[in-house]
Amino acid sequence: MVDGAGINRAGINRAGAGVSPAGVTPGGAAAWGAVPTPEQLSGAPVIEVRRLVKRFGPKAVLRNLDFHVAAGEFVALLGPNGAGKTTFLRILASLSRPSLGEVRIAGYPLPDQAASVRRRLGVVSHLPLLYGDLTAEENLVFYGRMYSLSNLEARVREVLDLVGLAPRRRDLVRTFSRGMQQRLAIGRAVLHDPEVMLFDEPHTGLDQDACTMLDTVLRQVAAMGRTVVMTSHDLTRVADLATRFDVLSRGAIRASAHREALLGGNAVENSFAGLAAELVGFYRRALEGAP
Repeated sequence: MVDGAGINRAGINRAGAGVSPAGVTPGGAAAWGAVPTPEQLSGAPVIEVRRLVKRFGPKAVLRNLDFHVAAGEFVALLGPNGAGKTTFLRILASLSRPSLGEVRIAGYPLPDQAASVRRRLGVVSHLPLLYGDLTAEENLVFYGRMYSLSNLEARVREVLDLVGLAPRRRDLVRTFSRGMQQRLAIGRAVLHDPEVMLFDEPHTGLDQDACTMLDTVLRQVAAMGRTVVMTSHDLTRVADLATRFDVLSRGAIRASAHREALLGGNAVENSFAGLAAELVGFYRRALEGAP
């Protein structure tokens, strides 16, 4: 059976392009760039962005943006619609080229070593990048082959357990709800055990129950020590997930705060309600102070 993407049940790309959405050559290793030296990686941020500019014609969407994320941090990138959050995430995912500035992921510069960066990334966007006429299991096997994963069968079982879809592993993805598809998309993104996870508004279009279940999966992913950046405009939702909150407005980071700092002056320390209230105040002040 073949769906509109031209993928059959054997996992063959009929178009013959030979490159996966993750930028990995099917059936072989990725095209690796030069490996960063220990000196480059020692103490260096996992994500490092300096004076990033992105223009579309004469319009600058990102303006001299600086952004650094340490290993294991979960950063919620907040901001109003049109702030440039998705544009920024696409650059981090090597899906868009910066106009100016420096971007490094795990020591590798973008866009020069995009193939090496993609091997270390897991990306979940508005589109799940799944094939509706394949089962959940077949989707993961397909992507696993693109990364030439060893012990693929065991890894697929592990990931399906992680995202709570093992009982539906042999069901076609087109029969899944939006929430189930998002959970499987996370499974696709963590399949190759990436160092960095990028989530672009993963709760969009989900009902409350699906959001709660997705949050459980996100916590499990973060608990494995991965570095996570997630865009969102839902402050209440991210308050219980992230360890750091950055506000992006008018093309630049206007404010940044860690969870501990937001709770520092709150009488109900470690209370979710207290943190959410502090986060709302922090966000509003950041936007009011934006030039």
